[in-house]
Amino acid sequence: MKIRKIGERSDEKIELMMTPMIDVVFQLLAFFIMTFKIIAPEGDFNIKMPLAAPNPGLPAPDQLPPITVRLRAASDGQLASIQFGQRSLGRDFSALRQQIRGILGDNAGPGSVQDTEVELDCDYNLRYEYTIDAITAISGYVTPDGRIVKLVDKIKFAPLHPPK
Repeated sequence: MKIRKIGERSDEKIELMMTPMIDVVFQLLAFFIMTFKIIAPEGDFNIKMPLAAPNPGLPAPDQLPPITVRLRAASDGQLASIQFGQRSLGRDFSALRQQIRGILGDNAGPGSVQDTEVELDCDYNLRYEYTIDAITAISGYVTPDGRIVKLVDKIKFAPLHPPK
């Protein structure tokens, strides 16, 4: 048995084994590539915010007029009612989705002939969660078999009405 003396330097070089490290890197790379699952981006909405002074232009002749959805708030910020055009839908976002589906059908969305725009007109003190629920109801839905059906891609907001 050889005992090394303190202070004595050995001329032996430590050699790094690069081949096993490269093998491990390629195995990790293959693992991450095989397990990567592409999903639809969540919360990716094509939303146009209002300008300070809206500038109305002429719509394209093949485009439907914008659909107006009015969200009225109670004094505490809770949703009081949903108004679709001239119809009152109560507080039911599924009824709003059915109205949109009735106008556009299920083959709307980006790239369709009907590039319809929906304008959300929300009260000033409406809670944010109801605005998101309205955007979710308007933009599309998920079928029971997991397929995503897009309805409206263009959503814009009407200028806010200051509180009274």
